[in-house]
Amino acid sequence: MTHSDLSDVQIRVRALESALVAGGHVDPAALDALVETYEHQVGPHNGARVVARAWVDPGYRERLLADATPAIAELGIRGRQGEHMVAVENTPDVHNLVVCTLCSCYPWSVLGLPPVWYKSAPYRSRAVADPRGVLTDFGVTLGADVSVRVWDSTAEVRYLVIPQRPADSEGMTEDELAARVTRDSMIGVGTL
Repeated sequence: MTHSDLSDVQIRVRALESALVAGGHVDPAALDALVETYEHQVGPHNGARVVARAWVDPGYRERLLADATPAIAELGIRGRQGEHMVAVENTPDVHNLVVCTLCSCYPWSVLGLPPVWYKSAPYRSRAVADPRGVLTDFGVTLGADVSVRVWDSTAEVRYLVIPQRPADSEGMTEDELAARVTRDSMIGVGTL
């Protein structure tokens, strides 16, 4: 990428990084390791793998719903903020929505960095007071016969929504299925 291909934000980030490294405040190897971790080891691609496995492997799905933390660990996914996981499953009759009303408890190792809106006071309060309104804001319209369950994450428990498998996904590989799963669907503000 040439200098002219960089956005203003990218140029500022590079300048800040250079100043911090030059001043001895940041070790470039530590920074590279941190970036590597968040690009490849944590993130919503991990949660998508969990969901896809649950869709294709009924035994795994049962283990995930019974005790999510060890089931997620079966896929090699462990780490900070990923302990004490609970998986909840969307069905034709129930849609699940996750919020942290006190702060922003979020399963980083499974879903990556929390989106800004997840930490915002309006989301945190409206998700409890008006969950259907929040879902509508995100483009999710549910029938009146579908109940909405709101799950409040805490330091002791974090939630992963298992969205409904798309009807048109029969015959897809696990990797193809994982590519269809979005972070928002695993929080419950999306369907896929």
